[in-house]
Amino acid sequence: MRRSIDFDEDSALNQSFTWDKFMALLNQSKPQIKLLVIGFLISLVSTGFSLVIPLFTKNLVDGFSLKNMNLSFIAIIIFAFLIQALTSAISSYMMGYMGEQTVSNLRELVWHKLVNLKITYFDNHQTGEITSRLVNDTTVVKSLVADQLPSFVSGILSMIGAFVVLFLMDWKLTLVILIAVPIVALLMVPIGNWMRNISIRMQRQTAEFNSTTTQALSESRLIKASDGEQTELTRGDNGIHQLFDTGVAEAKIMAIISPIMLLAMMGILVTVIGYGGVRVQNGTLSIGTLVAFLLYLFQIIAPATQFSQFFTQLQKTKGATARLDDLLEQPVEDLTAGKTVDVAGKTLTVDNVSFSYDKENPVLQNVSFTAHPNSVVAFVGPSGSGKSTLFSLLERFYQPDNGTITIADENINTINLQSWRSQIGYVSQDSAMLVGTIRDNLTYGLTRPVSDDELWHILSLAYADQFVRDTPEALNTQVGERGVKVSGGQRQRLAIARAFLRDPKILMLDEATASLDSQSEEMVQRALNNLMKNRTTLVIAHRLSTIVDADKIFFLEHGEITGHGNHKELLEKHELYRQYVAEQFKQ
Repeated sequence: MRRSIDFDEDSALNQSFTWDKFMALLNQSKPQIKLLVIGFLISLVSTGFSLVIPLFTKNLVDGFSLKNMNLSFIAIIIFAFLIQALTSAISSYMMGYMGEQTVSNLRELVWHKLVNLKITYFDNHQTGEITSRLVNDTTVVKSLVADQLPSFVSGILSMIGAFVVLFLMDWKLTLVILIAVPIVALLMVPIGNWMRNISIRMQRQTAEFNSTTTQALSESRLIKASDGEQTELTRGDNGIHQLFDTGVAEAKIMAIISPIMLLAMMGILVTVIGYGGVRVQNGTLSIGTLVAFLLYLFQIIAPATQFSQFFTQLQKTKGATARLDDLLEQPVEDLTAGKTVDVAGKTLTVDNVSFSYDKENPVLQNVSFTAHPNSVVAFVGPSGSGKSTLFSLLERFYQPDNGTITIADENINTINLQSWRSQIGYVSQDSAMLVGTIRDNLTYGLTRPVSDDELWHILSLAYADQFVRDTPEALNTQVGERGVKVSGGQRQRLAIARAFLRDPKILMLDEATASLDSQSEEMVQRALNNLMKNRTTLVIAHRLSTIVDADKIFFLEHGEITGHGNHKELLEKHELYRQYVAEQFKQ
């Protein structure tokens, strides 16, 4: 059962954030340090020119006369303005490029992680929640690194430079500004903590809303067939209202931050003008110095107002970082470790295997069987008896709690996972189709080139060539999401054709004909008979008519094998199997 995110998990992730983890996350994203250093150096040049301009203004005001207004002086000021603007633009672009590339690398890192995660992670997390990590959380980090960080760096340099020049010009007037800094900081710290908590809540609710809408849109036929529109409207509306409430709470905090910053800045400005005016009147400060002081003050105020946005985004990033870090710490499948073993013509043995999903409710208990080369081994039994779970263990989606699975005395866990799965063909009751063409679906996962002649050949083996030829675009026909543009029987035959193309050594059929009508079943069964030739075949059977000729049949009840033998032997000695046969063959 998949779970949704709760407040306890939010709290745990909140507490798990550290700056070390944030820096480690950025380090994994492989930022281009050279670009950052060059951008920083150019930003220093830009800051230097921006600090020179008020000094020119000071000299201009203090010594103002028409005689002093020569072309050289004007040209110097214009040159300083142009260089400052040009270096600022170059620095901003370089650091922005570095930020975009860092986040692009982060998204690749998260995507590669998601693709290689173990099946258990997807069992326990909703699809919308997972996509929220990939899209929303990385976007939050992007906003900080690519958008806010460049302006923050240049703003810090500008503020430090301005404070140094101001202190050298008049330390008394500078102290007036510095007094306001700790006052603003004391006000901003608790607001930052509130913003962080709201950001984590917003991320959680966004993930849940994504999950709700993704599920609803992917199951549109079920919704309409079940008159479930109102139910989904209610669920969606609830998610939207939750996001609205959290967004309003965030807006309230932003509404508090902006006036505080504005009030602090205006207070500083009025104080400086008032105190400076008194000093000018007393003759202890020149008018040019006061004008320059005000220009430097604007170089401090402008970045300071942006800092509130930076720190707000920083609080949001803390929650996103905690979630991304939690995802990146999850174990993944190692596809390349182990031996490469050719399993053709080798005996598959399951010895005393037990398994449970939650350690409290066993699904399989002490299951043992042997599948010899080129034989057909079938599994029957009530729903929930563990048949599909057994196939999942053979695919190595899960690991047994006890027991071993071997191929010719080689534990399958020692075999290269990619090699192992490439030698297994799996056809399920509702074979998955991806958005794309018939050609795309047939060749999915293959790295070798496949010609059209080969595709038509395997389609003919699967009795699927005729209906594909009848479609307007043949191999280039779009199948739609989850294959909705082809019928169930056609989808099964395409799945069989896909298995043919992989040329599996071990074939697993999970009730491949259970949901088909009699005509489709007949065609699919003929295709399966072709596919089963010269392969070790494991079959989960719902319709017993498809496995009466199996070499061995195992009957599972409550995760245990309660009988085995061929069809005739089970009829003689297994009461429940005999009842199944009587019910299905009575007509």
